[in-house]
Amino acid sequence: MTVLRELHPESLGDITGLQRLLEATPEYARRVTGNDPQPTDASNILEALPPLLTRSNKLGLGTWDEPTDTLLAFCDVLHNWPHPGVAHVGLLLVHGQHQGKGLGRLLHDHVVERALAWRDVDTLRLSIVATNAEIAEPFWQALDYHPTGETAPYTAGNVESTAAIWERPLPR
Repeated sequence: MTVLRELHPESLGDITGLQRLLEATPEYARRVTGNDPQPTDASNILEALPPLLTRSNKLGLGTWDEPTDTLLAFCDVLHNWPHPGVAHVGLLLVHGQHQGKGLGRLLHDHVVERALAWRDVDTLRLSIVATNAEIAEPFWQALDYHPTGETAPYTAGNVESTAAIWERPLPR
């Protein structure tokens, strides 16, 4: 049985669960940083905030396998970033052994529900790093995201690339 739970940076169990998820899907880190997952990646993901954004604007959602207490999928969302009316999906990652089973779509459905509940968001936004585009673009296209034509430089670890901005309107 799976359960949806918010993850918090002060929870050791949440940090451990996310770190195990990152380590179970090392290909993602290799594509976007050029390195294997690092021991502090989970806490960094849970704590990271853009300038001027507060902790109350950040949502970490996870789908957990309750019997084994294993995090199967995680999504990080910033409410009203980079400007009001937008919820930015910073990361959506599914455990390597559970990809292709609909967990990513299910977790995204919960993100849509949360964004609608905020009542001040009309657009979901994300960025796709060019070194991850072959894997990520088909998933996001299937969820009705479209490129805006906007790109930004991207540097992480050993990777210097670009990130393309994609968006989709929220249903009303």
